[in-house]
Parts: sequence; C-alpha cells; structure tokens
Amino acid sequence: MMPASPPDWKKLGKVNALLQRVPDALRGAARTRKFEDGEILYRRGDKAADVICVLAGELLLTRASRAGTAVIVQRVRDGFIAEASLDSKSYHCDIAAGGDGELLAFPITAFLHALQNDMAFHSAWSRQLAREVRRLRAQCERLSLNSVAERICHFIEVEGEGGEVMLGQSRKSWAAELGISHEALYRALRRMQDDGVLVVDGARLRLPGNYILP
Repeated sequence: MMPASPPDWKKLGKVNALLQRVPDALRGAARTRKFEDGEILYRRGDKAADVICVLAGELLLTRASRAGTAVIVQRVRDGFIAEASLDSKSYHCDIAAGGDGELLAFPITAFLHALQNDMAFHSAWSRQLAREVRRLRAQCERLSLNSVAERICHFIEVEGEGGEVMLGQSRKSWAAELGISHEALYRALRRMQDDGVLVVDGARLRLPGNYILP
C-alpha cells in the first residue's frame, strides 16, 4: 500500500454525504491511501485498525471457501467497506483491491470517539448504515430472480431513476454484482436490445416506458 497523505475534504464531501459530517478532530486523524489492483490491504485475523471508505477504484471483502477459492462478501466502489470491523477486535475477511484506486482510512478509536461525542456525525452514520441495509436487501431480492434479464431490469429500476441508470463500473464488475458471468451478461444485453426492451448508449442503460420482458 502506498504512503498515506492528508485528505482534501472539499473534494471528499462530493464523494460521500457522510464525509461532510466528519468532525474536525476525526478529520485530523484520517488519511488517504492509494492501492493497486490485486493488493491485499488487510488480512483476515489482522487487528481491526481502520474504518475504510473507498474513494476511487474498487475494494472487495473476501473469504476463502473450503475449496480454496475466493468468495466475495462485499464489493464497494464509492462508500464504506467492512463496517462491522468497527465493533470487532479483528477483521473477519480479507480486504483486497479489485483495481487501482484510493481509500480514506479512519482510525477506529478516533471514529468511535467521534460517534460518541458528536450527535450530528452519529446520526449521519446511522443513516449511512440504513442506506447500506436497503441496498443489501435490494441486492438479495435481485439475486433471487431467475433470469438475467430480470436482474438487469431490477438493477436499473432500483439503482437508477425513471427507468434509466448510468453504469459506474465495468461490465465485468457489474456481472459479478448480478451474480452471473460476463458472457451471460453480454448475451442478455444483446438479446434485450434486439427485443426492444432495453436501450444501451455507452454506460447509460434505459428501459422504455412500456417494456415487457419476453
């Protein structure tokens, strides 16, 4: 991991709403860090030291299956990861980079102190956790859908607005989030375009107002 540097809080407030509420004392303790694709930033069993917010790139919370393969527990591109570490003595998973990027690290002791002594920040953190719960519920519902087309439509309806979403990640990463292979995603996107139930314009995906899945 590359050396830490002081954050630019004016820019960070535009990345995540919670960062606008970070009290001055906690800001003084936080540091940004660059990371590289494939890098293991924290390992399972390591002492929980930081609360982590992804500013750019992608971080993955992973555990090894009994077969030795990596199981992705959480995938984050622009928010907090491994929030449970705030109330744990050690990390329960590895935190790995899914691409080059940058994170913001808050020392856990300073973060807990801010939560206990700044009610505005405490409330903002509670709202952050509530949003994450809603996101995970939507993701669980999406993964319960049988067809790839249904999962794509659900993603657009829930994550976008007015039947339209701007995809802020690679197609390969999106496929992993949908729980399918990227080949299956490409085939479904092409089929949906041919059937007239999806309009793809670069990273912009739009469902026609009267779309009906075949």
